[in-house]
Amino acid sequence: MPPIRAVLFDWGDTLFASPDAAHAIVEAADERGVHVTYADARALWDEIWAAGKTPQELARGRDLSPDLHRAAWTSLFERAHRLAPGLAPELYRRVMSQERWVPYSDTEPTLRALRARGVKVGVVSNVPRELVTIFEGRGLGGLVDAFTHSYEVGAEKPDPRIFLAACEKLAVPPDLALMVGDHAVADGGAVAAGLRFLHLDGEVPVGGQRGLTAVLAVVDASRSGG
Repeated sequence: MPPIRAVLFDWGDTLFASPDAAHAIVEAADERGVHVTYADARALWDEIWAAGKTPQELARGRDLSPDLHRAAWTSLFERAHRLAPGLAPELYRRVMSQERWVPYSDTEPTLRALRARGVKVGVVSNVPRELVTIFEGRGLGGLVDAFTHSYEVGAEKPDPRIFLAACEKLAVPPDLALMVGDHAVADGGAVAAGLRFLHLDGEVPVGGQRGLTAVLAVVDASRSGG
């Protein structure tokens, strides 16, 4: 395989971790005078998150505009009403607001290591708003060469068009690019566009390491012919 010249990253659950949603459920319910255990909140959130990643939900076009995003996720959050009525809009604000997401501890070192290797970096995300300011606000400004958002392209992952648009922004052919993401279906759609794909499975809490050193290993192996 030819050497990798560009790495495209998914954003959520790949470079940035979401707030502790279970804690947000407990906190929001408590403000409404309803006691919810952390274990029950965790089980509820796991159910909501799994439902949000099904092919049916991904096909709703929720990341093509802010209104569609809010409507789709608020509908999913209505499952929380069985614990405390009226939680859905508040959970959307506390959990889905991009400003509340936090980079993993190995995000910045990995992005800097790729730049040191002369590898272009892109972010490809199903998201209803731009992410540049989110990166700048976390001290990561200038570490990403190009952002490709679903709402700009008019196509969501796993549609090959969004990956091809990202490669075009970086001026790198698809066969010289690697897509990195946590979702085998959505992010794995890069394969149909001719890119290589690295799947980062599992969940990592805020402040943890996502395992992004694997990206450097793949890049280095491509350069050494390994």
